[in-house]
Amino acid sequence: MKLLIVDDDTNIQRLYKEELEEEGYTVVIAGTGKEALEMFESENPDIVTLDILMPDIDGISLLRKMKEQRPNIPIIMSTAYDYRDDFAVWASEAYIVKSSDLAELKTTIKKLMDK
Repeated sequence: MKLLIVDDDTNIQRLYKEELEEEGYTVVIAGTGKEALEMFESENPDIVTLDILMPDIDGISLLRKMKEQRPNIPIIMSTAYDYRDDFAVWASEAYIVKSSDLAELKTTIKKLMDK
């Protein structure tokens, strides 16, 4: 199972990569929206986590572009802020608020894999 983690925060990148690789996932990291789109095409991930606030292309725009290419790809939106009421976030399969405790992320990934 390959995960694409899209986040510009290097601490989050490192935390997600270490924790999720310990769970047995293959993890690839993108730090910009441009990198994310390139890796989405070249790495063919099974699940994507997208930070909403990115420096070049925001997560909502990335979500739309990725869904245009692969409508059934499970995408988890993640952010430090609660945008749960933002209609565009509903287009993703899941939404989490970032935390150093990755229990919610791990549970969400497992649920999406079981679909």
